[in-house]
Amino acid sequence: MMISVIGSSNQLSQTTLDQAEAVGRELALRGAIIICDGLYGVSAAVCRGAKSEAGVTIGILPGNDPVMANPWIDIPICTGIGYACNLIVIKSGQAVIAIDGEFDTLSEIGSALAHGKAVIGLNTWSFQKKGQRHDSIILAQTPNEAVNRAIEVINRQMAAEFP
Repeated sequence: MMISVIGSSNQLSQTTLDQAEAVGRELALRGAIIICDGLYGVSAAVCRGAKSEAGVTIGILPGNDPVMANPWIDIPICTGIGYACNLIVIKSGQAVIAIDGEFDTLSEIGSALAHGKAVIGLNTWSFQKKGQRHDSIILAQTPNEAVNRAIEVINRQMAAEFP
């Protein structure tokens, strides 16, 4: 099981960093491989949490230098394509967990939804369309709930593909 985790890389609250680390721990305990941009902020916190439970982390890096990856990345993948690598991050996971986030995260959420990926949101963006709340993001209140919802989505997908 591979789950993408997205979120901001700067100006994060301690609460957001703690939530990201908890998501990483829980994903590792459930045997999920984490895919992220491999940099800092939410990505580093989720990877730190995963590594505390011997989880596996993959960083899809925007640049050409694997040294740019945060210290908790097991497999750095250099793309050299800048932030276009965000599309690879969201396409590589079976579901996406968005934690907090600024406009770059909003862009990733939109791309994930446009490509048919389930997005589970933890203190992140929500949408309105024509003045009505749009339920495209599956909202979670806690890190554990975010992980549970991501795994539920993946299990439903697997059951539909392999009945």
